[in-house]
Amino acid sequence: MKTTIFTMVAVMIMAVVTTKNTYANANNNNEEVSTVLKNVSKINKIEIHGNVELYVSEGAADQVKVYNKYYSESALVQSRDGVLRISSYANQKLVVWVTAADLQAIAAYDNAEVKSFGKLARLDFEVNLYNTASAQLNIEAFKATVNVNDNAKANLTGNINDYTLNYSKPANIDHKDFVAVNSTTTQMPDRRIARSSALAGL
Repeated sequence: MKTTIFTMVAVMIMAVVTTKNTYANANNNNEEVSTVLKNVSKINKIEIHGNVELYVSEGAADQVKVYNKYYSESALVQSRDGVLRISSYANQKLVVWVTAADLQAIAAYDNAEVKSFGKLARLDFEVNLYNTASAQLNIEAFKATVNVNDNAKANLTGNINDYTLNYSKPANIDHKDFVAVNSTTTQMPDRRIARSSALAGL
């Protein structure tokens, strides 16, 4: 818990540091380095892979800010056709802050983490978690679908009118501070077990 709070405070502090000051301190190993990616707009889906910690918030304009030494960590941040893809397999987590005006879906794989920074107010929103990915999201939506596969974990708060939850493990879902007018909950078979059973039947 202390680590999570420290990380969020660190992100807020780094957010007010200008790009100019960041590059001025780039040679100081004790300073965080951040890069604001230009020419990124109309983000409607974010897909993250690997050792990535994503903070997502609402805003009037889209912006992607990458912390750590982005270009020296073999990380990939790519935007194409409305989909922002972020991946990093370095030992140190790649921290990314995305502000989006019309985000509609998030997909997280491997051990990636995604956390909302404030409320995500959407008409229709979809979250897909795989492997050991995790999400801590505060969602305000008319309709939301959350799929928690494998050993992924979801901690949800907020209010939704029509809520659909599909999950593999009940213990990995925390939505005690979550309100839904209409909800549909389905436990899915573990994809790994299903795959093994299918191979055994060949």
